[in-house]
Amino acid sequence: MSNLLYQQIAQQLAEDIQKGFYQPGERVPSVRKLSTQKGVSHATVLQAYATLEDQGLIRARPQSGYYVHQTPALTAPTPQIARVEHPYAVTRSSIISEILRQARRDGVMPLGAAVPSSDFLPLRALHQQMSKVTRFHSQKAFSYTFSPGYEPLRRQVAIRMRDAGAMVDPEGVVITNGCVEALQLCLRAITSPGDLIATESPSYYGLLQLCELLGLKVIEIPTDPETGLSLETLQKATEKWPIKALVVTSRAGNPMGATMPENRQRKLVAMMAQLSIPIIEDDIYGELMFDHGRSRALKAFDCSDTVMYCSSFSKTISPGVRTGWVVAGKHQDTIEKLQTFTTLSACSVSQMAVAAYLENGGYDRHLRHIRQEYRKNLSSFQLAVQQYFPEGTQITRPKGGFILWVSLPGGVDTQVLFTRALEQGISIAPGVVFSNSDQFNHCLRLNCGIPWNRNAERAVMTLGVLAQQLLIERQTLEPALAG
Repeated sequence: MSNLLYQQIAQQLAEDIQKGFYQPGERVPSVRKLSTQKGVSHATVLQAYATLEDQGLIRARPQSGYYVHQTPALTAPTPQIARVEHPYAVTRSSIISEILRQARRDGVMPLGAAVPSSDFLPLRALHQQMSKVTRFHSQKAFSYTFSPGYEPLRRQVAIRMRDAGAMVDPEGVVITNGCVEALQLCLRAITSPGDLIATESPSYYGLLQLCELLGLKVIEIPTDPETGLSLETLQKATEKWPIKALVVTSRAGNPMGATMPENRQRKLVAMMAQLSIPIIEDDIYGELMFDHGRSRALKAFDCSDTVMYCSSFSKTISPGVRTGWVVAGKHQDTIEKLQTFTTLSACSVSQMAVAAYLENGGYDRHLRHIRQEYRKNLSSFQLAVQQYFPEGTQITRPKGGFILWVSLPGGVDTQVLFTRALEQGISIAPGVVFSNSDQFNHCLRLNCGIPWNRNAERAVMTLGVLAQQLLIERQTLEPALAG
């Protein structure tokens, strides 16, 4: 009953804010006042206000109260949808590897790799659990934990997946070395070298690298920056080419941040089930949706064992613990065999420590905090890009996660921008690594999972100046080439 009450209070106040009853920067009723008005406990009001903070509608000010969040308007347009391409063998691996190697240099502002800052990770709590595990359970912690993984962790993962709308049995969970291994195991289980898979365009560069390593061909399906994969184009592609699998992210996709509406999620799962084409769902940013509880993963709509679900704790707990998982359904036996004869299993110490952290509480509170921080960071980065980048720059509006996709005007080559930015101590992820085609060479991805401060703003300002210089150079060069 209390859950329903706090949700009702949050919804009513959200509607009042949207209707203008409370203006940006104005204080909302105090906890004491609202609890008296509604006849509810202080805890219920605080829970309602925490929900509104997660949604970015209000902000708490120490010793003062809660205020309607005040932010300048984001007016930059969203990037245009990609064009459809023919199937191809992936050839971007060497470019991706070089860009990643350069971006890892010491002293570089990490706006390229989608790795959250340690400032947003529960390192102290994780360290405590690591210490307890290695001290009190050292024999088990320093032994093999064979596939499918540590049972208490599998149980905790099954519980977490209920938030994604998926009812999963712990026996159906396989723990992996991060999400990348989960994706690799799925691809190896259902494809052979030379097979064709479909994926989003632009696409996560790690997936493109996997496909090259596994000898798979890829067809990129145009993706809307707000609603996700084009189902209409996918349908036509399945009629024209022998697609063996679809790899897709339905929530806070990488790199565009698109979230597919539920009606389109249902339609996608039903369409693939009818065609007997398995879906490999990468939901690594799923727990970082800003409006938590209002979106579900594709797996929630899977009634025919079509969806192979992959995720990890790399973006929420720590990338270094390398703890992910896969729910593979009828392919689980194959997944376990493939894992057993390659990596054996994920690290035992990591599995036990993450399980203990999840069991002992605090994870949901941590998620509420970082969702709020990532939402604020994204807003700050968006507004800074809008202010400092050339006129005509386009920006995505993710509903979760911490990555931002930026499209530059005038055909600016972001691979050149990458090189010049590195000279200034800033790394970015140029659009060339997110597709095997050249249609995103004027785009870049920014990592907003770092604290927004003067250094971050200075880096965005520098990128804007460099982009403007490249635009002027290109505009100056074009008439000369034409002549």
